[in-house]
Order: sequence, then C-alpha cells, then structure tokens
Amino acid sequence: MQPKQIVSHDEWLAARRDLLAKEKAHMRAGDTLAADRRSLPWLKIEKRYEFDTTRGRRSLVELFDGSGQLIVHHLMFAPEWEAACPGCSFQAEHIDGPAQHLEHHNVKIVAVSRAPLAKIRAYQRRMGWHFDWVSSFDSEFNYDFNVSFTKDQIRQGRIDYNFGTITGDPRYLSEELPGVSVFVLKDGEVFLTYSTFARGLDAILTTDHYLDLTPEGRNEKAYSSWPRRHDEYPLKSDPSVARARSADGS
Repeated sequence: MQPKQIVSHDEWLAARRDLLAKEKAHMRAGDTLAADRRSLPWLKIEKRYEFDTTRGRRSLVELFDGSGQLIVHHLMFAPEWEAACPGCSFQAEHIDGPAQHLEHHNVKIVAVSRAPLAKIRAYQRRMGWHFDWVSSFDSEFNYDFNVSFTKDQIRQGRIDYNFGTITGDPRYLSEELPGVSVFVLKDGEVFLTYSTFARGLDAILTTDHYLDLTPEGRNEKAYSSWPRRHDEYPLKSDPSVARARSADGS
C-alpha cells in the first residue's frame, strides 16, 4: 500500500469533511431507497411448499416460527455437492449474529438449499453455524424463486436471473445461484415482499463493508481464492512465535 498523498492535519480534516458530506448524502439516499423497498406491492404465494427440517416436514408458513416476517437465504448447495459454495458460505457467516437480534424484531431468518438435509447438517456442523437451515430437495421452491435452474436451461445458455437482467452471461450459467427472498405472513397467508440477487446481496455482507473502510479496500485480486470457507484459509503464523524465533536467531 502506498499513500496517495501525505498532508497536514488541517488539510486532512478538510478532506475528511468533504467526504463526510458525500457520505451523508449517500446515507440519506439509502434511507429513501429503503422506504421505496418497503413500499413495494406484495405477491401472494399460492403454491404450498414443504421442506425437510430438523423438526420434520415443515411448510413455508411454519418456517416463520411465530414471527410475522421471514428472510430466506438461498444458499447454493446442490444435491450432488459435498459442501456449499465458498461464496455462499461467506454469505452464511453473516447470519448467526443478526439472527439472534432479529427474532426480537418480528423477523425469522432461514437458509434454504436443495441439498438433502443430512448433507446440510454435516456441513453446518463443520462450519459451526447455528441458524435454521432447511432442505428443498424434492420441492420446486428454488426453481420458482429463480435461484436454481435445470440442466436444459444451462445447455441452452440462457437463464432468467436477477429479474431478467442476467440471461446469457457465462459467469452465471450455473444450476445454483444466490439470492435472498423476504416474505410476510398475514392472516395465515404468505406474501413475497422483496427479493434480491447477484450484487444485491452486497448490502448484507458486512465483511465487505469493513474492508471498504480500509486503505486497501476489498482488493480481491490480491488475495488468492478469496473468500474461502473459513476453515480453508492458510494458517497465519503466531506473531509471538515469530518474535521468539527472531530473538534466538532461529
């Protein structure tokens, strides 16, 4: 990393105040966008969906688990895979922390994947996650919500992803893609209120936003295969061991 410029305290303060004005404008624009998001019309879910869970077969209504709002993370984990995709695993790292608070704000978070429940449970234990994660293995749920695609669709080289804004892009020609869907339960009926895909998920990846605060930023090209599953990163050397070795000449 090299500084773009070294300045005096007063010059730094002036530059920071200029940026603060932009940050405040960005925040206000975000508040307006959030209000627009809440104003979207609702779509009634007519089809009945069932999922394999640790508590047996559960309907979409039952996934709310007493809350009035449900956030579904569509985590990429195909039935034939032995692990969820690294990118979706990175996304999953951002569920447990918020989930324990959101349940006190009328919001339930659930992850849904097409992998069988036994594979999901094994991988969840490996990762040390605790959020509810259910299987849509024999359901059309993932296909209906445009995060899973058939082999025929992939062979044809065209999918309908991110509301049709991504179709033939080879980077997205996959049977599994990420997304988030938001539902509300009203008088026993379920409605879709919001969904987002592709870079729309960036808003909930707080690790990236921490990186945005740093001089180096996200700089993903400089870090091999980043992000990885958290147990697949190379072990970092212990600084205390390095200092001891330096002191004794080893």
